Amino acid sequence: MSITLNKLRAVFFPKSFHEKYRYLGSVPWREDSELFIAMEPLVIFMDYKAKPKWCPRWFLRFLHLVGSDNSVVRVKNRTLHNLHHKLTKGVFMYDYKTKWQWYDLRISVSGNKQIQDLADDIEAVYYRKGEKQDLLDEIYKHNPAFDKPYWTTKELAVYLDDLIDKKEESGKN
Repeated sequence: MSITLNKLRAVFFPKSFHEKYRYLGSVPWREDSELFIAMEPLVIFMDYKAKPKWCPRWFLRFLHLVGSDNSVVRVKNRTLHNLHHKLTKGVFMYDYKTKWQWYDLRISVSGNKQIQDLADDIEAVYYRKGEKQDLLDEIYKHNPAFDKPYWTTKELAVYLDDLIDKKEESGKN
């Protein structure tokens, strides 16, 4: 792929969060999404750990553009790609996605233990909140007057099972 004026503009004058931190790999781009809100602290922490204090961010974006064509898997210029990797200490986000449910977040990062622990914690919290929200939505379908959204996920699952069992029993009679 060729380097366009828009890609060069993004290197020197980023307009969005995604363009600003693109050198870290596959960072979220829809700033109005729940996924972005969950992952923003990870990206900012990765930037803190990856960016040398003396090195401007535009230079890292430029190396990522010229060395890898802003790709997570492509290497266009091995020397510049390796320089980018060395300057950022190997801190990179390869992918993030939801796997089985909308809240089953998977984050693939490389970096030190702190970065990996933060990614794991974000995955776990995002999953718990999403699972709880799905359970509450299902409970409200069966019982709109339910007034205990503070229950744990386990308590909500048991309550939902009881609701479903009661409906099935009343349907059989």
